[in-house]
Amino acid sequence: MTCPYCNQPARFVDNAEIYGRRYGKSYMMWWCKPCDALVGTHHNNPDTPLGTMANKELRLWRRKAHAVFDPLWKSGKMKRKEAYRWLKEQTGKWVHMGESDIEICELVIKTVQQMKGTV
Repeated sequence: MTCPYCNQPARFVDNAEIYGRRYGKSYMMWWCKPCDALVGTHHNNPDTPLGTMANKELRLWRRKAHAVFDPLWKSGKMKRKEAYRWLKEQTGKWVHMGESDIEICELVIKTVQQMKGTV
């Protein structure tokens, strides 16, 4: 995998190399150390990343978007697929948080906050 920030090859590493211990069942990830860009993988398979590589700033935005969006379906008021379908109806875009850029994360946050009346 190539780092989208520096266009250099990323390394396929055990996440313990980054975090000091293994996290999750799928603990392997792609990492560009100079850019601190990373992405986890499904089932420790280098061919199935969980999304796109993200640097520290983008990871922060993705966490913010998840924090606002996930309660919609984790509350049990709607199923996860229904929540993503609702988000698509509101934004006109199919969203996958692990593939979202900062602009999409901001849109997700704004859309959910408007629905909740917290904007």
